Amino acid sequence: MDVRIQIVGVIGAAVLLLVILELVRRRRLLERYALLWLLAGVVLLGLAVWRGALEVLAELVGIASPPNALFFVAFGFVLVLLLHFSVAVSRLTDQSKVLAQRLALLEERAGPPRPAGQAGGDEIEARESVPSGSAPR
Repeated sequence: MDVRIQIVGVIGAAVLLLVILELVRRRRLLERYALLWLLAGVVLLGLAVWRGALEVLAELVGIASPPNALFFVAFGFVLVLLLHFSVAVSRLTDQSKVLAQRLALLEERAGPPRPAGQAGGDEIEARESVPSGSAPR
């Protein structure tokens, strides 16, 4: 394997790890998702650094070039992440449907909502107690 390709792989995996850590630090990525991404980054970094493992993996899978095996592994992680996110989205969709149904039941029990612009009794009393020369705040 060419040394330049190995250097690019190491730099790419290291940048991925740094970006993941920065996203977690800024609280833009939840820890449970960060674990999957960190695992992917560590495996990619390990394969980029350790030439022998990448060559063995390429031979086992039948890939002609070890750098292509690195992309194969990265593609596999992306597929696993997509499956994980699809499961999470499905679960959230079901939860949203249940919450909408519960909200509808609560609104039905509470009675009809007041139309917009219709004041309640407290607001009418507050307006009547304001002297006529001053505007209410």
